[in-house]
Amino acid sequence: MLLSAVILLAVLLGGMRLIGFTPYTVLSGSMEPAYHVGSVIYVREVNPTELKVDDPLTYRMSNGIVVTHRIEEILNDGTSDLSFITKGDANQDNDGTPVPMSAVIGKPVFSIPYLGFVSEFVQRPLGLIIFIGLCLAVLAITFIIDLLLPESGKKSSDSDTVTDSDSPES
Repeated sequence: MLLSAVILLAVLLGGMRLIGFTPYTVLSGSMEPAYHVGSVIYVREVNPTELKVDDPLTYRMSNGIVVTHRIEEILNDGTSDLSFITKGDANQDNDGTPVPMSAVIGKPVFSIPYLGFVSEFVQRPLGLIIFIGLCLAVLAITFIIDLLLPESGKKSSDSDTVTDSDSPES
């Protein structure tokens, strides 16, 4: 079970990148109730011209911080460049500064609640040490239990032997 959990965690946090999803941990409540704090959202690249009002949008601010807010308005200056006015679902006011197309990372497709807490914990040195230690402890306990408990449910090897009366020569 532990191995299955570790594999599932690896797929959810890393393997999803192989099929075009980038995971991000939700760190604030600005998008509650759509995306809860501690959730991991999976974002897929999107052509910004395909976005609509009310779509969630993940973008990188000029200071490098990644934000996911909902599109409140799409601004078109007459050229091929669009920009977006965004607002967090739980916020009273919009973000004010338009988001240029070049800052768009993608659109969240789905989220998994609480997985972000695990992800953030395991990414810290102490968390990684604790996680690996727990995995090794469970593995060691499993081996010890297998060694100490008699094997049950296995057939005796005596029932598989051939007796002289079964021999065709007699």
